[in-house]
Amino acid sequence: MFRVNAPNAQTVRVSVGGLNLMKGPDDIWSGTTANPLVEGFHYYSLVVDGATVADPSTHTYFGSGWQNSGIEIPAPDQEFYQPKDVPRGRVSEQWYFSTVTQKWRRCFVYTPPDYDKGKGKYPVLYLLHGWGEDETGWYTQGHVDYIMDNLIANKQAKPMIIVMDNLNAVKPGDSATTFAARGLVPPPSDHPAPPPAARGGAGGPGRGAAGAGAPGAAPAGAGAPGGAPAAAGAPGAAPAGQAGRGGRGMLGNSAFTDMMLTDLIPMIEKNYRALPGRESRAMAGLSMGGMQTHTTTMAHLDKFSYIGLLSGGSMAMSEIKDPADFKKQVKVVFFSNGSVENGAASKANAEELKKAGINSVFYESPRTAHEWLTWRRSLHEFAPLLFR
Repeated sequence: MFRVNAPNAQTVRVSVGGLNLMKGPDDIWSGTTANPLVEGFHYYSLVVDGATVADPSTHTYFGSGWQNSGIEIPAPDQEFYQPKDVPRGRVSEQWYFSTVTQKWRRCFVYTPPDYDKGKGKYPVLYLLHGWGEDETGWYTQGHVDYIMDNLIANKQAKPMIIVMDNLNAVKPGDSATTFAARGLVPPPSDHPAPPPAARGGAGGPGRGAAGAGAPGAAPAGAGAPGGAPAAAGAPGAAPAGQAGRGGRGMLGNSAFTDMMLTDLIPMIEKNYRALPGRESRAMAGLSMGGMQTHTTTMAHLDKFSYIGLLSGGSMAMSEIKDPADFKKQVKVVFFSNGSVENGAASKANAEELKKAGINSVFYESPRTAHEWLTWRRSLHEFAPLLFR
């Protein structure tokens, strides 16, 4: 049930499933969805007399290009991303100046339990968010620290540093509109603006809760943000039938890759006890972050030994120019999708790579779409494969 205190409002609507709330005798607007919401974390917003706002009764999370409300529906396997009485790592905020973007940038860095007490060095996973999100996503929505603490405590994953940077990077003079939020306020005009779409867009793959009759699917008006994806089968394209959050064209410039290699990695290896070298580095990302991972790693196979594409494009055998050399350099290629996404292309490519002797893995998250539970589960499956 949703409850909103807006006594002077004329209409109140919740973006989840297009739920219209009713005003009670106590002046509280309330309503219950016709069907249970699909398990996992979902963004939502309120529309009060036509104005889209976050729900002041809940926490806000940066997603879909603005500060959204969020709702967590317990999943049957939620224990793996819950805090437990195990040794805890630390997530710290790290600022650094980028010579490539000529701006101060922020990343979040997970260091494993006992990092602060020891002197040893650790391998590093560079982990990216998706379109409309930022460097806070994996920490707040993704629960990366809980997932890793639990895996490490159970000896299922090697202790590692995880760097969560902001994918949105441009060089001086370049346009940043690719990464801009789809604004609630339209640009000035001499004519009335058309009615705004519900936050998150319409008809895209689900980042919201399931609509009636479609377990795990996005409800009307609560789909994922994004522009035109790359053509099916193109390098870095979303799997067939799965819209990427923005096309590959936006990743064609080298800003993030240049910044990562020139500024981010050197900063991490200077300020943290990070093992240097290709065999001690992994890169992964969700959705648009997966596409960026594809772009960066395929152009710099000498820098990364582990590649993770989480609902973010795929990698066909035809892209690998020298399979023998690729096998020597890359230890694992990991693909994942939610079962409600169309992961057929990723699954087929994983099988094709495996037949060629490349260590590739495909994982499908049950009952989920293009959403955070898919990516929490994907990290839970990917992390144990790293640095073995």
